[in-house]
Amino acid sequence: MVCRMFRIEAEVDRGRRDLLRSRLRDTNTSASPVLAALRGTPGEREVPLHVWALDAAGGLAGGLVGHTWTTWLHVTYLWVDPRHRGTGLGTHLLARAEHLARTDRGCTGARLETWDFQAPGFYRKQGYEVVCVIPDYPPGITEYTLTKRLG
Repeated sequence: MVCRMFRIEAEVDRGRRDLLRSRLRDTNTSASPVLAALRGTPGEREVPLHVWALDAAGGLAGGLVGHTWTTWLHVTYLWVDPRHRGTGLGTHLLARAEHLARTDRGCTGARLETWDFQAPGFYRKQGYEVVCVIPDYPPGITEYTLTKRLG
């Protein structure tokens, strides 16, 4: 019965997306004193955090792309060129991002997602703990969400 009262559309609409995000943020802010306290502060915004490793020729040897929000670092991508894997470069990139997030931005935690064939073991060695496992995301692959407290 409800669907007869509304016109349902499934198209990409940036204006509606932004309006929806704004309304959801307002709803969340009114329901959470923590989120309300963030409104209008620098902690309210996501701030990009990138760390790059360039080889002697200036080519990309590896990199980390993420952002900080409130007191958290979110690692979106971490990649090391196959020629440089096993050298400690990935560990160095991650440690540098964590250091910047902790010392320059006051972050106390970090989070990331990885698939079973990527690097869950690597992140565990760096002190991350699995907090969520999603089997078959996508089909045949398991996704892990890991977090770490930044000292």
